[in-house]
Amino acid sequence: MTNTPAIRFLERADGEQIAYVRRKGHSGKAGLVWLGGFKSDMDGTKALALDAWAETTGRSFLRFDYFGHGASSGDFEDGTIGRWRDDALAVLDDLTTGPQILVGSSMGGWISLLAARERAHRLAGLLLIAPAPDFTSKLMWPGFSEEIRRTILTKGKFEEPSPYDDEVFIVTRKLIEEGRNWSVLDAPVPFDGPVRILQGQLDDSVPWQHARKCMDVLTSDDIVFTLIKNGDHRLSSGPELARLISAAEGLAAQIEAA
Repeated sequence: MTNTPAIRFLERADGEQIAYVRRKGHSGKAGLVWLGGFKSDMDGTKALALDAWAETTGRSFLRFDYFGHGASSGDFEDGTIGRWRDDALAVLDDLTTGPQILVGSSMGGWISLLAARERAHRLAGLLLIAPAPDFTSKLMWPGFSEEIRRTILTKGKFEEPSPYDDEVFIVTRKLIEEGRNWSVLDAPVPFDGPVRILQGQLDDSVPWQHARKCMDVLTSDDIVFTLIKNGDHRLSSGPELARLISAAEGLAAQIEAA
């Protein structure tokens, strides 16, 4: 990128600060908002690739860090699905204008569906990458051993190495219990805009069968689910990033032609 905007901060009512980078675009074009994954930040490979594409095409693009993530304030252990949902809604309300395409990766896919339930009128489309709706109750908790579950219930948290870097995943009892309040897979999610879903068949964090459930709950008739044969959870290789950009381009062009 030749012109990277500076990190700025959105003040929340409780005094916390949400870090964000906003690239302004030309009017008349749908903007994009990046919603990252669990313990990810706005400087990930996919987010930066989309930012570079947005710069070259003159399109607005907003990426941010949830509470307790990246450059934002707050302790990650205090974070919950509801808190991160509220962050996404605040960013959408306060920092964007006009129709937006939400690009949700992993947990960001869940947050995208929650945002679609609340702000469908502000959203022109959804681009979901290995979406993990309800992952705390339907993937994480069932996948834990009895020993890990007991540790979470008695000590309030469990720490495990991240499969992607040297960081440690901290799973709190509050995250698991509060996450049940935000389930989206048990009832329709009213959203009629176009939806594109990219999913790796070799994803060992979010099985493709789970990601496909987004098609069942979203009410849109225009949903394309792309299963990438050798793709993993990250979908960050060169060809996978090219596929992501192509999906974003196609979705934006369709929205702007309507």
